[in-house]
Amino acid sequence: MHKAGFVNIIGNPNVGKSTLMNALVGERLSIITSKAQTTRHRILGIVNGDDFQIVFSDTPGIIKPAYELQSSMMDFVKNAFEDADVLIYMVEIGEKELKDEAFFKRIIHANIPVLLLLNKIDKSNQEHLEEHVNLWKEKVPNAEIIPISALEKFNVQTVFDRIIDLLPESPPFYPKDALTDKPERFFVNEIIREKILLNYDKEIPYAVEIETEEFKEDDDIIRIRAVIMVERDTQKGIIIGHKGAAIKKVGIQAREDLEKFFGKQIFLETYVKVNKDWRTNERQLKRFGYNQKK
Repeated sequence: MHKAGFVNIIGNPNVGKSTLMNALVGERLSIITSKAQTTRHRILGIVNGDDFQIVFSDTPGIIKPAYELQSSMMDFVKNAFEDADVLIYMVEIGEKELKDEAFFKRIIHANIPVLLLLNKIDKSNQEHLEEHVNLWKEKVPNAEIIPISALEKFNVQTVFDRIIDLLPESPPFYPKDALTDKPERFFVNEIIREKILLNYDKEIPYAVEIETEEFKEDDDIIRIRAVIMVERDTQKGIIIGHKGAAIKKVGIQAREDLEKFFGKQIFLETYVKVNKDWRTNERQLKRFGYNQKK
């Protein structure tokens, strides 16, 4: 008997969805920073065993969209409802509601198993935890509640084992050696974008998109050329920094992570280009892999 299914992780921004996904998959596939809205795409992470395949899906945090890019991000979340065999609804201690009532209604009326993971319990005490467990039992009566700490990996194995119990019988959906459905260039873009999120403030990280123009792999080195897109000339100047110091720092940090990710020496070349108002331009969003409506 072989089990396989899609396990989709949803929740508000910054509740630890990407940390959980990386802990469950055992690989760093999703960006993790303290800033909200770090995940823009829906990223699949695949875990294979002799008699199972779990296809995990990390989705953007649920928000009320303010512009076209955010609308596209919420489309990825909607799609996650449609193909889930098991739904993981992730909340954190102190949180009392989902930021979108329509999504919340879909959770409480879901006709598939729902695991409600109460995250960041390492920042709480027993009394506070019990109070939150009771609150969520009342709000989402169809869910099985498991308190966890994704960062400390507390109860993550319990969640993994429970998912295997709940998976339907099915042949695998992907080759058994697959780790993700995303191409190599996607992870180059995400690693560079993560460094921008970590090194710049305010609107800058959210106005940036990365496009890998060249990815040439030899036996002992990968040569990468990537363009950092911004929306305005002023942002271009900030990204580059005084005498190029800021972009150089991003390049060094990204190259270190890329070498760990690919297990090879990396030659990374980056440059900055203005792509005016790309976040509100449907044609540009489609080019960058957004607006992929079913």
